[in-house]
This record gives sequence, structure tokens and C-alpha cells, in this order.
Amino acid sequence: MTDRRRYAPQLKIPATYMRGGTSKGVFFRLDDLPEAARAPGPARDALLMRVIGSPDPYGKHTDGMGGATSSTSKCVIISRSSRPDHDVDYLYGQVSIDTAFVDWSGNCGNLSTAVGPFAIANGFIDRARLPENGTFPVRVWQANIGKTIVCHVPIANGEVQETGDFELDGVTFPAAEIVLEFLDPADEGEDGGGGSMFPTGRLVDDLDVPGVGTLKATMINAGIPTVFVRAADIGYTGAELQGEINGDAKVLAMFEAIRAHGAVRMGLIADVADAAKRQHTPKVAFVAPAADYTASSGKRIAAGDIDLLARAMSMGKLHHAMMGTASVAIATAAAVPGTLVSDAAGGGARTSVCFGHPSGTLRVGAEALQVDGQWTVRKAVMSRSARVLMEGAVRVPADAF
Repeated sequence: MTDRRRYAPQLKIPATYMRGGTSKGVFFRLDDLPEAARAPGPARDALLMRVIGSPDPYGKHTDGMGGATSSTSKCVIISRSSRPDHDVDYLYGQVSIDTAFVDWSGNCGNLSTAVGPFAIANGFIDRARLPENGTFPVRVWQANIGKTIVCHVPIANGEVQETGDFELDGVTFPAAEIVLEFLDPADEGEDGGGGSMFPTGRLVDDLDVPGVGTLKATMINAGIPTVFVRAADIGYTGAELQGEINGDAKVLAMFEAIRAHGAVRMGLIADVADAAKRQHTPKVAFVAPAADYTASSGKRIAAGDIDLLARAMSMGKLHHAMMGTASVAIATAAAVPGTLVSDAAGGGARTSVCFGHPSGTLRVGAEALQVDGQWTVRKAVMSRSARVLMEGAVRVPADAF
């Protein structure tokens, strides 16, 4: 018979389960967290891992809120902003599925969409500032990378409007459109590779990857540090779906090797052995010229409807759609003539690009400028949607952190 006195009870922590773009995660108000988890450190990491259900050697997240994919193993902490002219601070944790690790090194562009609605619904915005009908620009300080995001939230009858007819490939049902502006998304400072949009100083590099070869690569800090390679150079067409990559351990090891060596060249880590401690960044993406293909939903995508094909790896697996931050990187790289992304899109300067990803298509805009010989981008813009899935309290054992 179990001695119940030996075991700690469960805690109830106020939380909201939200979809943002093609991701979903558990959202917390900073002040609602247990005191030990209100500051960065082992207690916070342990709490969030227990919430998600990691580490899970079964890879299912049966005993937590995670969905056992990189798109659904996420936590967000929101607080009143510490920065002038901002409404909230937004901190994002990418929880590893099978290891005891929370990666704080980057942002989630998809969940950024849900930050604005969460801020309004949870009282971070004075109701007197909200229109009765229209849109409200929530100014968000993205604390992981030190950047500003403006989340244009639709308002109906003084409340967040969640339902609508905006369709986003990779999301099953339509919802209200939310426009995101990523301001000055390039250059993530010291942690982003030394303060340059192209940290190596070149638009295209020769990246030596032992066991793989020497690959042409565009390495960029915009939205999130990303290593772009040509699909053809690694034996792909650019039209691949998850099943063609995620079940092949040898292929996944190849992508991880590219990621690790790219991280070293970008100045994100000192040695390839450090890549395991930085799983969220950089991303690896492969691109190809536009071509007809069938998306994971069965929808037929015509080459004439897109500018290029793009696929990206997230937390060691091919993403089912496209990360929002990687979409910013794609748009920015496409706007700079001479990058691999620009070449795949047909070359030349452009202010927006529509790319094909495993779930369908996405259009994102960015305008790049060259100032004193250095490329920069003022903002990137894309449309997403968000919705509250459940709200109340998440429970975790009191001795879990």
C-alpha cells in the first residue's frame, strides 16, 4: 500500500494553452509562477519541463502538456514590460523532448502571434486604450533576443477577436488575421554572431562539414540565426515532407552536423561539441527553385504560385510547416541579391517572397538596405493567427522543481 505522506501534492498554476501560428504552447504570467521559478535558473527549467512532460524517453509527452514535436513543446512567460514604449516582455522557452534541457537562445515567431492577444486578455493593456472595434498594436519586447515585435490584434466589441476567415497553411481551421511586424530583426548582438546580419561578412560561404563535404551556405542573423544550403547539394529537391526525412537517423545526423559547423562559423558556439547545448539555434534550411508539389494536406501547390521552395529543421526534425522566425530569415535573405535564397527565388531585389513549405505556402515581406557596405533590414511583416485553446490551471507535483 502506498504511503501517501511521502509524496508531495500537486500545485495549481494559472496558465493558458494557446495556438500561435503553426505552434502551440503553455503561457504563464510571470507573477503566477511559484516564487522559485520567477527568476531564470534550474528551478524554472525544471518546472517548465514537468509542465511539458520532458524528458520523455518514449517521445510522446503523455504525462504533460507537450505534443512531442518541436512545434508543441513550448512555454511562454509574459510580464509587464521593463522597457520604455513597450507593453509586455515576452520570454520563450523551447523544451527538449527527450533530454533535460530548455533552450532560451531564440524566439518563436509563431507563438509571438499569441503574445498580443494574451496580453490584452490578461489585463496587461489598459482597457481605456483599446478601441471598441478595429485593431490594437501591442508592442512586445522579445526578451530572448532583445528585439521589438508589434502584434496588431483585431478587436471586436472591446475584446480580442479570435474567430475569422483567415486561412494559414499548416493550421486546420480559419481564424482572425493578426499582422506581425518584426522590427530591426537582423543582428542579434553578441549572442547572434558578433552584431552582423551576415556574421561571416559574406553572402555565401564554403562550409566544410566532415562526412558531408563542402557546401555553399548563406548564414544570416535575421529573425533567428539560420544556415541556408541548396537542396540539390544535399540530395534533395526542396519539395520533401516530414516522412521523407524524419525517420532516417543518418539524414538527421547530417543535418545536425551542418547545424553544428554552421554555428561555429557564425560565432554562436566555440566548438561543434557545444551544439547539443544550443538545440534551438541556429536553424538549418534548404532551398530550391519553385516547382510543383503536393503539400502534406494533399493540396497541390503550383510552381507559378510561389517564388521558391523552402524546408527547415527544428530541434533535429523537419518542421511540418515553417517557423515564423525562419520565415523572417527567408524573407530577409531573399531581399539581398546574391544569397542562396535570392538565387533560388530567381535573383534580384524584392520586398516580399512567397515560399512553399511542407504544409503549403506563406508570404512574408522584408526590405533590405545596404548602409556603409553592410546589409540591414528595418522590419519584416507577416500574417498569422492565434487562438486560446484552454485556460485555467496546469498542475505539477510540488517537488518537481
